[in-house]
Amino acid sequence: MPKLLFSKIRFNEIRDLMQNVKRPRRIDIVLNGRRQKKDIQPRTVQNINDETYHFNVLAVHYSETECSNLSLYYRWQTDHKLHPTMETLLHDKKYLAAFRSFLQSEFSEENIDFWLACEDFRWTTSQDDLRWKAEGIYQEFIQPSACREINVDHHIRERIKKSLEKPSNSCFDEAQKHVYLLMERDSCPRFLQSDAYLSLKHKSESVVHLAKKKLYQK
Repeated sequence: MPKLLFSKIRFNEIRDLMQNVKRPRRIDIVLNGRRQKKDIQPRTVQNINDETYHFNVLAVHYSETECSNLSLYYRWQTDHKLHPTMETLLHDKKYLAAFRSFLQSEFSEENIDFWLACEDFRWTTSQDDLRWKAEGIYQEFIQPSACREINVDHHIRERIKKSLEKPSNSCFDEAQKHVYLLMERDSCPRFLQSDAYLSLKHKSESVVHLAKKKLYQK
């Protein structure tokens, strides 16, 4: 009886051969993975479509003023779940006015006024306008003994003074960032505990809940 053929092949060679063979992917795993990806995308699109549909409904059934009040509910939910951020304070007219009044009561309104002046300066396109605006900001807020001097160190002042020789939109970026952080860490937390903010927040919540009630009554 002849010997088995496999007796002539070394076991190590078989093992090495099997390691080089690519195993096919299980088709059920592949299909499940594709199905999960397809399930995720429509939900995202559906959420966007629902929001768009909702505001279209508002536009049909409510006046422009009512639409504005009702949309506050959704803005308040996302932006003001706990407290508005510093960014929200600076870009919401009502909160900005209240925040400036609060800073004025603490004799530090020059910080917010300097920040706003820098924002206007950053969007200036005319070179002539850049020059006189830069000079005005420097004289009012930066130079030593300025009438509304902000709290920045000597090195920042010197860099700004040197940049005035050929002003650009980024002249005050460093000082603006410094003042922003100062307000965010120091003034903003106190403002969020002040009567002015709490009163404004209560008023906003009342408008939101009234608008929500009217929405569901319709």
